[in-house]
Amino acid sequence: MKVIICGAGQVGWQIARHLSGERNDVTVVDHNPELVRRATDTLDVQGVTGFASHPDVLERAGARDCDLLIAATHSDEVNMMTCQVAHSVFNITRKIARVRNQSYMLPQYGDLYRRDHLPIDVIISPEREVAEAALQRLAAPSTFDTESFMGGKLQFLGISLEDECPVLNTPLRQLTELFSTLRAIVVGVRREGRLFAPEPGDQLFAGDQIYVFSHFEDVGRTLEIFGKASKKQERVVIIGGGNVGLAVARALEARTDRVRAKMIEKNRDQAERAADELERTIVLHGDGMSAELLEEANIERADAVLVVTDDDKTNILVAVRAKQAGCPMAISLVNDPTLVGLMGPLDIDAYINPRATTVSSILRHIRHGKVRAIYSVGDAEAEVIEAQVLGTSPISGRLVRDIPFPEGVLVGAIQKGDRVEKPRGDLKVEEGDVITLFALSADVPEVERLLQVSIDFF
Repeated sequence: MKVIICGAGQVGWQIARHLSGERNDVTVVDHNPELVRRATDTLDVQGVTGFASHPDVLERAGARDCDLLIAATHSDEVNMMTCQVAHSVFNITRKIARVRNQSYMLPQYGDLYRRDHLPIDVIISPEREVAEAALQRLAAPSTFDTESFMGGKLQFLGISLEDECPVLNTPLRQLTELFSTLRAIVVGVRREGRLFAPEPGDQLFAGDQIYVFSHFEDVGRTLEIFGKASKKQERVVIIGGGNVGLAVARALEARTDRVRAKMIEKNRDQAERAADELERTIVLHGDGMSAELLEEANIERADAVLVVTDDDKTNILVAVRAKQAGCPMAISLVNDPTLVGLMGPLDIDAYINPRATTVSSILRHIRHGKVRAIYSVGDAEAEVIEAQVLGTSPISGRLVRDIPFPEGVLVGAIQKGDRVEKPRGDLKVEEGDVITLFALSADVPEVERLLQVSIDFF
């Protein structure tokens, strides 16, 4: 398939990395020649320097025989105009645009994206994706990563193991025997910076970060087994009143279980806007770095602090200060993936990478319809793939133990009708089942072959 990716920043680069690694014909377009050079030097892609919305630039990128265009530049308007040109001039059949400004997303303007108006097939809103990720982190406070699959019946949890974890030094095989009724399975372990898919004889150690699939009814028990307490979040302090902070506060206000939220916003106009739009959330105007203001927000009595300003360093420092002031949980927004390694040493409990959430969302929309969900793990080190099993798939009609999955792939769960089952060797995978897999990035192409799906639309 021929793909044009407009924008060679972190999101565009990661998408290009995924698609070029799966033997697609990828061309990257950006007005910054250094970003184009970085993409062509490090990836198997072609590059064109220029403004993506200019017809002659798209023509040089091969738009006349392009199957898919992804507009992920830093400008909403450039992304939207690029899709319009791709449709009107080159008749590109599938167009995805990243749109940040929430005014473009209001439901009363939904007609804007009709095919005869502004023909964008899929709109990705990073702010909405990040807000949803933040809410999921708050819902599972003792995890550093979480995502829902199979209609919410299956949870993907990232858990940091500490010295008090009761199952350290225990082979995973033995854990399965000890907790035979637990519908949970460890599918990934990050140790000393390396992520791998564990084998039954592997043990877990303090300092490991593990990824676990758990049935939603067994999440509490799963967390307890790995030494984590399940605690309800009743008081939350949000640092940053931009689109992400506002979306989270609105969602917390809409909950039936009462959550007391306070917000700190440095910009006066933004703080006043937040105060006008929110009903029960207390909005304080000032710098979230201020120890006095954090004290005024009763940070020591809060269950969690969510730091979502537009500056990574501010987010990290405020999270550290909130923890030192007595807040038991800190979640920080971090755009720069090179800063993620600081989270553990600085005692920051969880982080949200907007680029990773955007990449996951785009991948979810560009894979064939039988792939129902995609989630990018870490710095694109692995993927969680949820897909419906086709009758033509090599795995259909076979027992789990007989399927030749690569070493870096583990089955998380299999859904048969309304029932979600923990994978067993003697469980047969049948046409129509939904399977969720953890796959290291290098093994994703083989997973797609086994599922008989591709990044295609026809």
